[in-house]
Amino acid sequence: MGTGETRTDVVIVGAGPTGLALGIDLARRGVDALVVERGGQLAPDSRGKGFQPRTMEVFEDLGVLDAILAAGGTYPVGMVWRDGRQLGEHRMFDPAEDGEPHSRFTVPWMVPQWRTTRILHARLTELGGRVAFGREAVGVDQDTDGVTVRFASGAPVRARYAVAADGGRSVLRRALGIGMTGETVDPDPILVADVRVEGLDRGFWHLFPPGGAGRASEARETGGSGDPGGPGESDGSGGRRGFLAICPLAGTEDFQLVAQFPGADGPDTSLEGIRKVVGERTHLAPESVTGVGWSSDFRPRAALADRFRAGRVFLAGDAAHVHSPAGGQGLNTSVQDAYNLGWKLAAVLTGAAPEALLDTYEEERRPIAAHILALSTAIHRDQARRGAATRQLGLGYRESSLAVADREIPGGVRAGDRAPDVQVGGARLHASLAGPRWTLLAMGTRAPRTPEGVRVLSCPPVEPFGTGLYLVRPDGYVGWTGTDPEGLAAYAARVGAGAGAGT
Repeated sequence: MGTGETRTDVVIVGAGPTGLALGIDLARRGVDALVVERGGQLAPDSRGKGFQPRTMEVFEDLGVLDAILAAGGTYPVGMVWRDGRQLGEHRMFDPAEDGEPHSRFTVPWMVPQWRTTRILHARLTELGGRVAFGREAVGVDQDTDGVTVRFASGAPVRARYAVAADGGRSVLRRALGIGMTGETVDPDPILVADVRVEGLDRGFWHLFPPGGAGRASEARETGGSGDPGGPGESDGSGGRRGFLAICPLAGTEDFQLVAQFPGADGPDTSLEGIRKVVGERTHLAPESVTGVGWSSDFRPRAALADRFRAGRVFLAGDAAHVHSPAGGQGLNTSVQDAYNLGWKLAAVLTGAAPEALLDTYEEERRPIAAHILALSTAIHRDQARRGAATRQLGLGYRESSLAVADREIPGGVRAGDRAPDVQVGGARLHASLAGPRWTLLAMGTRAPRTPEGVRVLSCPPVEPFGTGLYLVRPDGYVGWTGTDPEGLAAYAARVGAGAGAGT
């Protein structure tokens, strides 16, 4: 061991939403984990500002839902403008319809990313977790016993496992030699900025189509206009100036400004540059922009890591998949990476499950990421709508090796499905599933003896469940279904159900 070397069970590189969510999940399970962040503080940007219903369910389980609800709000209706005139309202998201998966959440929720990271950091600290700031990772080494992360300055960190949650330019991913396969979704640079604007109604998401396009239909999905996570592409009208959208950031006095610059090398992200583009593309005077808190430019792309695991190192979030912000899928998919990996790491670290359980992280999450990347790109190109698919409630793991059906039982819920949040015994099912434990649902049948630590919930059959046994994983997905107690016991032993659950 080197001089001053820090030791921990898991080192997480990156204190964005992905790394912090994973830190929370491990901390509540009693796992010693250290989050390291190259910056001196949490990032100040609003960047990923929208949470889909499935992520809100995850936040409820992680204990941050009340703070997330208090910090944000629903998305405003879009208002399309031309030449200083309001052309009409535009609904950004398709409403939930009958037949969609049961959830208490039905619409996206807006919270600026800088506020989200502070909420997650506060929860991590409350649970005894920690973040080491000013630690810039520069490399990683591993052997059969563990992994060592090296830094630009200071002593290395030695851990049993490491997680790269350090973004699309991940240092750890590159150090491991893991490639990314993808494409440029839009060659035109995009400006994103948090601004203060005087004289603009905060009740609308203000949309200024390219070239002064006149019909509301022409702005149907104008880049950024309907996107919980950020900008999309233009409406194809050929406007030389590109689109501009200004969205009030819920819970703040700021707006998020998004503008496309067709054919340009890059936008001017300064206050004067932002004032100039506002004066050129809107009815507002340049000086109505009174301040800029954060600004950036980027070119939308879509890319998927060739692997999500290399030995004892796992990729999560943008380090594993980079999305066009259209549709608000990237941050949500990233948080759910963490939610999938947390319980598996804890089960292996406590000896409750074999190390092979960790292979299912890539097995389950990489296909999901590939699917969502295709969806994000289709939305960016105006080939798909922001509806049921973007809410992510229907995603599941039916093809996973962890989805085992000893016997097909009647009903719409199968092994690998997310357990729907239906009413059971006068209470929401997800409230009964909360916490880092496995739960056996005995629907209309007698519950067999279960491993210590597995909760048992017995009740009459409830739609869309059928009569039978359902063993629900700590992340809310059904792992095993059937009627045979011996099959249940064998599966529980394989995945470590009931052991090392945490608090």
